[in-house]
Parts: sequence; structure tokens; C-alpha cells
Amino acid sequence: MLINKLILAVLAAGIAGITGFTGPALAFDPGATPREAFREGYMAYKKGDTQIALDALRFAADKGSRAALWKLGQMYATGDAVVEDDLKAFQLFSRIVEEYQETEPVGRETRFISRAFVALGGYYQTGIADIVPANQIRAREFYRYSASYFGDPEAQYRLAQMYLHGQGGEENTRQAARWYMLAARKGHTAAQIMLGRLMLEGTGVRRSTVSGLMWLSIARQKRKSDTEIQSLHEQAFAAANEMERSQATALADEWISNPK
Repeated sequence: MLINKLILAVLAAGIAGITGFTGPALAFDPGATPREAFREGYMAYKKGDTQIALDALRFAADKGSRAALWKLGQMYATGDAVVEDDLKAFQLFSRIVEEYQETEPVGRETRFISRAFVALGGYYQTGIADIVPANQIRAREFYRYSASYFGDPEAQYRLAQMYLHGQGGEENTRQAARWYMLAARKGHTAAQIMLGRLMLEGTGVRRSTVSGLMWLSIARQKRKSDTEIQSLHEQAFAAANEMERSQATALADEWISNPK
């Protein structure tokens, strides 16, 4: 089973485990449930009460809160309210993946698991200096799992990128177009742009000026201040005939009003 292979790969790195966070003193109610602790920690984080936020989130993480593990991982990955530390972020995301095979996710928990797979895929794609060597094959596996089992649009987009550029395996423009399409339909703007370009070129998919221009039009509406998208859209718009422009605009307006 792919999930077991991926988890074994994380464990093989020798840094998947993470020690308990909880210290001798807590700045919040130690009798709180993991869910209550996460909520209290997140509210403290939003208010800028860093110490309370960290204590509560770490407590919740130690008690198995996937939401807390994810939030802490993001904080360490970006240096948000803590010193940036990719190793700690990697460990936190790895723990989410490890525990995924032990307990069935409930409701909104699946999104944290899905995002953890994507985050780990990103670390394997780029590597962490002197800690995690870059491994494009493993990165593609993590993206594929999240894209397939969870339908995560960011994973689908990144997987499409790897297929398009032949990273971590064979180059396959048809597979790239397929994954871009799935992510684009979920509102992923970067995927919409790439799908539009592939359709205009006829790369990996049947050439269609109307469909390509439609996706670029949708993306432009979402990123009106992005000059690169504006330029790309204007070039495609200028190259199309009047009927193609009219059809693409109508389809884009319909999609924006009622996303498929």
C-alpha cells in the first residue's frame, strides 16, 4: 500500500519522530481537551499572545491534535511567531503522516493530513540542507497520494508540474493536463493558467482557443493585479477571432457565476 511505503520512507530519514512539547509550566488551562487547547492557542495566536499560543498548541499537539500539529508546522516552516526551523516543521508534518495510518481521520481533519503530504512533498522536492536530501521521486509520490486520495488541488497542481517537466519520473504532458484540469476545476488559479496555456498550444490536450482563453479569463478575474497574467491573457485574446473571444468570455462568466 502506497501510504505504508511513504511512511516507511519518512521513518527511514531518521528524523520523523518528535519529542513532547509540554514543559513544566503552562500559560493556559492544563485541564483543557486537545480541541479546547487548539482553539485557545489559535485565538491567542491571532491576538499576538505568542507564549500562550505556543503552550496551548504544543499541548494540543502532544495530545494528538492534527490541527495543532499542522499549525505549528506552518509556523516553523515560515518563521511565523517563532524562529524559522525547517527540521521542526518537517518533523511535525511527518508526525501527521505517521499517525494517519494509526487512526482514521474525522471530518475536517483530512485537510490537515492532505496538506501535510503536500508539505512533505515540497521538502523532498527541494531538500533541507544537510538534513533531508532532495528526492524528486519521493516528492512525486507524496503529491500523488494527496492528489489521488484527498483530491487536494495544490497537490494536483504540483503533480502536474512534475509530469510536465519530467521531475521524479517520466515526462507526460497528457497526465500534466489531466491534473491541471482537476485542480483548475477546484479554483486553483495557477492550474487554471497552466491549463489555459496547454489548451492554447495543444500540449497534452486537444488544442482549443476558446477553452484556453476561457481558463485564462477566469484566472485574470481572480488576479486582476497580476501583470503577467494580464499580458498572457491579452496576447491570447488578440490572437483569437471575434467569435472565439465572445464564446470564451461567456463561458468564463458562466463558470465564475457557477463554478463546475
